[in-house]
Amino acid sequence: MSPADALPPQRAAVLTFLRRELAAGRAPSLAEIAEAFGFASRNAAQKHVQALVADGLLELEPGRKRGLRLPGRPDQLPLPVLGQVAAGVPIGADIGSDELLLLDRALFAEKPDYLLKVKGDSMRDDGIFDGDLVAVKRTGEARSGQVVVARIDGEITIKRLERGRSRIRLLPRNPEHAPIEVQPGQDFAIEGVYCGLVRRG
Repeated sequence: MSPADALPPQRAAVLTFLRRELAAGRAPSLAEIAEAFGFASRNAAQKHVQALVADGLLELEPGRKRGLRLPGRPDQLPLPVLGQVAAGVPIGADIGSDELLLLDRALFAEKPDYLLKVKGDSMRDDGIFDGDLVAVKRTGEARSGQVVVARIDGEITIKRLERGRSRIRLLPRNPEHAPIEVQPGQDFAIEGVYCGLVRRG
């Protein structure tokens, strides 16, 4: 008999729910588990999760708010969706979303740290479209020619970086959009480099 077969009915139902959600790329919060089963508090959900982890039926990734994953799936990479990035005029980043997707590591040449949802079409010719999720590796350094997520005066944009002798430009990949030239004194920083994208149907 497997450990799953020996579970009390309610715990087995919680496991079935979590397996379905995780397989679909969603990691439910304790509040969502509690709501799905009508538990009075998140503590009841936490007890079920802890027991399932102790039985080896779930794994917990340390340091992540929603770090649940199915055991034996090291190829799965949990990536948080942290907000929006503009492919067009820079927009404020809606940092704070706690959606988490489980994605195949093989999708990315370099391991990304998070996902951002693209708004706009300025990177169209690089195959990055409105509504795509771009995978980003956190770094403050980037080479000329790389696609980067940059912060300008507190707003976030995705563009191709061009470093000249005395200037930095952020280049769109759509002729309908003008390059952004970083002016002296502007608050400018590279937030990360583009590692790939996810397109949800």
